[in-house]
Amino acid sequence: MYNLLHELLVDLGERSYPIIIGEGLLGDYDLSGYVAGSQVMIVTNDVVGPLYLEQAKACFPGKSVDTVVLPDGEKHKDWQTLNLIFDALLEKRHTRKTTLVALGGGVVGDMTGFAAASYQRGVPFLQIPTTLLSQVDSSVGGKTGINHPLGKNMVGAFHQPEAVLIDTDTLQSLPPREISAGLAEVIKYGLIRDVAFLEWLEQAIDQLIACDSKALAEAIFRSCACKADVVAQDERESGLRATLNLGHTFGHAIETFVGYGNWLHGEAVGTGMIMAADLSAREGSISQDDYGRIVRIVSRASLPASPPADMTPDDFMNLMAVDKKNVDGRLTLVLLRSVGDAVVTAGASPENLAATLKTFCRQEG
Repeated sequence: MYNLLHELLVDLGERSYPIIIGEGLLGDYDLSGYVAGSQVMIVTNDVVGPLYLEQAKACFPGKSVDTVVLPDGEKHKDWQTLNLIFDALLEKRHTRKTTLVALGGGVVGDMTGFAAASYQRGVPFLQIPTTLLSQVDSSVGGKTGINHPLGKNMVGAFHQPEAVLIDTDTLQSLPPREISAGLAEVIKYGLIRDVAFLEWLEQAIDQLIACDSKALAEAIFRSCACKADVVAQDERESGLRATLNLGHTFGHAIETFVGYGNWLHGEAVGTGMIMAADLSAREGSISQDDYGRIVRIVSRASLPASPPADMTPDDFMNLMAVDKKNVDGRLTLVLLRSVGDAVVTAGASPENLAATLKTFCRQEG
C-alpha cells in the first residue's frame, strides 16, 4: 500500500493540475481518472523501463496501455528519437483521445511532453518523473522540447500535464551522481526565492546526499511548491519564471561545449550558479561572504565548482549568445540581488562578466 506524503496544486485555472508525492505510488496509485479516453502510451527509456514499466502500467486499470522504449541519455534528445514516439503512436493507431505518459527523467519528460503537444495538434499527457532533478524541476511547469546541435532545448512548446505523480521510492535506484545533479535545482530554489529553505538545506544536505527518504520528500515538496507558485504567476516565462534559470545560461553553454550527456544538466547548473554568484558579487549585489556560502552549499552537494578546463571565455560568449532569454541580441542573465532574491537582467557590466569568465576559464593560447 502506498503512503501519500504531500499533494499540491499548480494553479492555472481550467488547466490546473495536482502534484502527488508519496512512497510506493507506482503500481498502486490509480491514475486512470486523469485519462479521458481508453488509450494510454507510456514513454520510457531502456534504463527506467526494466525497473518501473510494469508498475506504471498497473496505474491505469481498465485502459489499453501501449509502450515505447527510447534509448537513454541527453544525447538522444533529438528529432530522430522523438520520431520513435510518433512511430509508435501511429503504428498502434492512437487517436487524439490518447494520453501519453512520461516515465523517466527530464529527457523522457521533455520529449514525451513535446510529442503530446505535437501529436494530432495536441493530446494530454502525464508526468511520472523518476530522477530527483525531474521531480523537483522539469516535470512541473509544462516546458517541453528537444535539443539542437547549436543550443539546448531550443525547439519545443509549452504543454502542461494533467498530473504529476512523484514516487520517492524511485530515488533509491539512482547513482549518487544523479542525486547530486538533482540537488543543484533544489539549491536553486533557496537561492532565488526562499532563504529559509536554503538554511534548511544547509542543515540537511548530508541527509539528502545519503538519500534519506524523509529529507528527500521534504526537499521535493518545498521545491515543487516554489516552482508551482512561480508557474501560476508566469506560465510562459514573460518575467518572473525566467528567474528559475539561475545558473542555466552558463550551464547550458557548458553542456553544449562538452556534448550533451557528458556533464549532467544539474552538474552544469551547479557550476553555472557559482559563476552567476561570482558575477553578482562583482556587480555589488551580494557580499563575498554570500558568494562563499553559495560555493560551500554547491560543493557540499558534490557538484563541480568550475567549468571544463579547456573552456575559454570566448567559448562561453559564443554559446551564451544563443540563449533563449536573450532579447534583440543582448545577453540576458539571471543574477542575485541578494540571497533569496533573483533578477533577470541584460544590464550586467561587460567588464564584470569578462572578469568572471577570466576567473573560471583558461585563457586563449
